[in-house]
Amino acid sequence: MQTGRKIVNDPVYGFITINDPLVFRVISHRYYQRLRRIQQMAFAQLVYPGAVHTRLHHSLGAYHLMGNALAELRSKGVEITAEEETAAKIAILLHDVGHGPYSHALEQTLIEGIHHEQLSVLIMEALNKEMNGALSLAICIFRGNYHKPFLHQLISGQLDVDRMDYLTRDSFFTGVSEGVIGYDRILKMLAVHDGELVVEEKAIYTIEKFLVSRRLMYWQVYLHKTVLCAEKMLVNIIRRARYLINYGTAVTAPSDVLDFFLQKQSPPDLSEQLDRFCQLDDFDVMGAIKSWTNHPDKVLAALCRMIVDRRLLKVRLQADPVSDSLIQEKRNAIAAYAGISVEDASYLVFSGEASNTTYDPSEERINILFKDGTVRDISQVDNALIQHNLSRPVKKYYFCFLNPETASGLFDSMPY
Repeated sequence: MQTGRKIVNDPVYGFITINDPLVFRVISHRYYQRLRRIQQMAFAQLVYPGAVHTRLHHSLGAYHLMGNALAELRSKGVEITAEEETAAKIAILLHDVGHGPYSHALEQTLIEGIHHEQLSVLIMEALNKEMNGALSLAICIFRGNYHKPFLHQLISGQLDVDRMDYLTRDSFFTGVSEGVIGYDRILKMLAVHDGELVVEEKAIYTIEKFLVSRRLMYWQVYLHKTVLCAEKMLVNIIRRARYLINYGTAVTAPSDVLDFFLQKQSPPDLSEQLDRFCQLDDFDVMGAIKSWTNHPDKVLAALCRMIVDRRLLKVRLQADPVSDSLIQEKRNAIAAYAGISVEDASYLVFSGEASNTTYDPSEERINILFKDGTVRDISQVDNALIQHNLSRPVKKYYFCFLNPETASGLFDSMPY
């Protein structure tokens, strides 16, 4: 096993150093390397062609920021042992290792009843067993059970290095400058007060810019109407495949591992199927979608062709819920055009809601440390922008539908 110093040339931060044998062992493991095959932003590339970076890119970037944050806190007299540093770095490296194909887009669809955070813990525990307990402290920090809460807050909180990296990285790869944050200044202003992570008063405006950037990125990128539509179509592809299987129609995925999870009538026990899950990635799903473009089922084939050819459903975002009468009208039109049932047309005409809260004070708070030693939540700071408008949730309703006039050839048999 190689244990020497390694450097990774990252397009966002430059050189990232890996100089701990245990960290290198984790990064080299096949469970971690799978993150190379899972894109960070699912179908955002259909709108922003440069958004093809992976979960591995993000993981290494968050690891880099964690190292910088810990070094800054140490320089301010915060006691952090070498073991705690290594454990915190491993915890952030593995914080997203439980993501399945297409990350959030297929969460609770491909495998129901379990979130990626739970899977991350299962994978950490499996690695810990394989590495003779070397990751025990990392797991403790990740779960928030360690007696120094600021270490967990750097991994999961309103101002964690996870968010700092994905905003910085996603804005870089999409080219959306509204997402650029002053992550380096935020790191310089971090401090610890009574064991909790706080930010020095001087960084208030930088934190507000961070929160505004996050809000803009959600509506301009993560919840962009076209991205949202494509991801809902992906969900409907899996739902339709499962529906057909349950009613006796053959639907087979080219990948054995995807086919295993697809054919299961009930959610599998992932503690027993963890190794199989860790073979799943975006390539399995996209391979199946390409294969199903010629499936005899009109609905499944049409959805898959639309994804492969980027010929997506029309989508509208609006402030009010979509009327049932409009949805029914569109479904009736598609059913008549394609020769399918109105029920089947529901896969091609649907609505829902998307919401985002930039800063929710009821969750993990961003605490500001003032020069007089007092600590206040940023929403309680005089004249703070967050106090006035960023703590309220924003909700929008989406309406995705197929227009018969733009569906020419979509339901015809393929020539091969």
